[in-house]
Amino acid sequence: MTLKNIAPKKQALIKFILLCLILATYVAYLSHEYGLMTGGMAALLTWSFFVLCTPIADAGFLLDFPLRLLFGIRMIFSELVVWSIAIGLNLYSLTFRPQNYDTTVVTRLLHHILTHPWPYWSVVALSCAGTFLSIRFGDELMDVIHHRERAFFHSHAFKHELIMVVFFVVVIFGYYEMIASLGLETGSW
Repeated sequence: MTLKNIAPKKQALIKFILLCLILATYVAYLSHEYGLMTGGMAALLTWSFFVLCTPIADAGFLLDFPLRLLFGIRMIFSELVVWSIAIGLNLYSLTFRPQNYDTTVVTRLLHHILTHPWPYWSVVALSCAGTFLSIRFGDELMDVIHHRERAFFHSHAFKHELIMVVFFVVVIFGYYEMIASLGLETGSW
């Protein structure tokens, strides 16, 4: 039996469980390397990096899409909660446990971005713009697929959608330029 033969809600649940298993394995590895508290925090900070520093809803998508499929919660609302948790986690870690950022390449990079407001907070700003644009596209796509709010979707002028796509491309380009300025290719992380 393949995933194609399984109902979409069950597919989402299976994928969510598989992603949770990958996350649990990562947490177990980091906990083994650094201890339970530090390893767990490193895993959460890694997750927060993917929330705050990538311009698509990837880490949040672990929750957004399954919650939309299973419970009908719009992805924009769950993504707002995801961003709030990621920001809160980093405020706590920067204030009380900054040593947790010294564990992995990703957490060291996150620490560098967060502690150098100019120009690297623009990575977070561009990521925020890209993430919420991609979430909006995802919510609209789910509405059309489920035949909800079809009139709303079709009433938008083509120009509006084109402007959003162009803005998304500009965000992605700006994001990659900013990331390149961090010197990731030099292997200094």
